Amino acid sequence: MPSYEYENKYYAEGFTCIAGTDEAGRGPLAGPVCAAAVILPVGLEIEGLNDSKKISEKKRDMLFDIICEKAVSYGIAFASVEEIDELNILNASQLAMRRAVSMLTPHPDLVIVDGNIARGFDCKAVTLIKGDAISMSVAAASVLAKVSRDRVCEELDKQYPEYMLAKHKGYSTKLHMDLVRKYGPSPIHRKTFLKFLNK
Repeated sequence: MPSYEYENKYYAEGFTCIAGTDEAGRGPLAGPVCAAAVILPVGLEIEGLNDSKKISEKKRDMLFDIICEKAVSYGIAFASVEEIDELNILNASQLAMRRAVSMLTPHPDLVIVDGNIARGFDCKAVTLIKGDAISMSVAAASVLAKVSRDRVCEELDKQYPEYMLAKHKGYSTKLHMDLVRKYGPSPIHRKTFLKFLNK
C-alpha cells in the first residue's frame, strides 16, 4: 500500500515541496496519453488510495474528487496522438508529465516520477519503480491521470461510436482491433501502434 516513506525521506534531506507524477494510457491504440502531478499535504491520509489499476472505477471517481479537494496543488495534462506518433510514447509520456508538473503552484523542488525514466524536468526528479503502489503522491497522480483519460475516451466515444472507446478506453482488446480492421483507423488512432493491421 502507498505510504509517505519516500516523501518523508526527501523532506528529511531538506526538500520543501515534493510532488508525485504518473501517467495513464501508454499502451492503448487510440487517444492521448494523460499525466497528473500532485502535491499532497504532509501526512494526509486518503483511505483506499492505491495504484489506480487496482481500484474499481467507482472508487477511482470518488478518490479523484477527494484528491482534487485535499491536494495542495495538482495538474492534469496530455500529450496528443500526433505527439505520440512524432515523439514515441515514452517521450510523449514524459512530455505530459512535465506539463502536469509545470501546472503546480507552488512549484516543487523535487518530483517523484513513476517508473525508471525522468527526462527534462525543471526541478530535481527521482524515479520510483511501481511508485503508484508505494508512494502516496504518485498513487494520487495515478488516479487523477487514469480517471481523466477514461473521461476523455468517453467523450471520444461520442465522436467515433463505431470503435466503442467507452468500453475498452482505446486499449488493444480483441474487440477494438476487430473494429479497427473493419472501419480502418480514425484520426484518434496512434498510427505507430497499428502494426497489427499489416499482419
